[in-house]
Amino acid sequence: MCVTAVESRPAGVALTPSPGGHRPFGARIKAFVALTKPRIIELLLITTVPVMFLAAQGVPDLWLVVTTTIGGYLSAGGANALNMYIDRDIDALMDRTSQRPLVTGMVSPRECLAFGIALGVISTVWFGLLVNWLSAALALGALLFYVVVYTMLLKRRTSQNIVWGGIAGCMPVLIGWSAVTDSMSWAAVILFAVIFFWTPPHYWPLSMKVKEDYARVGVPMLPVVASNRVVARQIVLYSWVMVGVSLLLTPLGYTGWFYTLVALLTGGFWLWEAHGLQNRAKSGVTGAKLKEMRLFHWSITYVSLLFVAVAVDPFLR
Repeated sequence: MCVTAVESRPAGVALTPSPGGHRPFGARIKAFVALTKPRIIELLLITTVPVMFLAAQGVPDLWLVVTTTIGGYLSAGGANALNMYIDRDIDALMDRTSQRPLVTGMVSPRECLAFGIALGVISTVWFGLLVNWLSAALALGALLFYVVVYTMLLKRRTSQNIVWGGIAGCMPVLIGWSAVTDSMSWAAVILFAVIFFWTPPHYWPLSMKVKEDYARVGVPMLPVVASNRVVARQIVLYSWVMVGVSLLLTPLGYTGWFYTLVALLTGGFWLWEAHGLQNRAKSGVTGAKLKEMRLFHWSITYVSLLFVAVAVDPFLR
């Protein structure tokens, strides 16, 4: 599998410490934690645990929640570490990633590779022995999809990278459901689809903000290869589909009035923000006045509130 190479050491940035360079133990520990991208994993766990409440139609076994959460962190952390290993060349050239551990030299590429593989193996065995093997297979599949399909095959080749690569981020929903039931359900598939259609309009506003970074390293994120008007139109399209899919749970009998109310209110506000961004893009607004990050920040609040409603709804029916 071919990974495009670019010059990985801009002026003033060393990928490895100089001989005899001091790397404090505490800073090294923080660097290895940073390899797992904890803030991204927090978002993944927000979509895992609430689904377990829906699958159990109440409070799931708390030990199962703990083991699933730990396994999910290990698996996603391994995927993120391997992502940083593969992308270390472009990370060194992008402002938003210039302080990652491999760029600063706090962790060597070999250490990062070994760390990522170890987490992947440990998480798979952890899931298999302490949760179930269906969840183990789903977690391993998500890791491989993110590393191989998204990072190695799609990211540097197509503007649809985040659309299809986002499938890996949808898998925690299936993992949460399978952890409780050791099976699949249409409810899990619907929530999987919600995250699938959520991912592009969540990430594209951020990509609009930092598109110069992506352009510098030749990564064809949609905002790099298309105008703001085109990107905003795609955001609105995916947003409408996402909200529509989120409302399918209730007519199919999986959720009740509380989830429906939250989905309508949060989805309605999302569409308001998405159309606002589109209107500003159509008017030719650029720079800070485009306010694309408003939708990005709301997207995190939206998915958090929606999945909290998923967890709470069974207690109100």
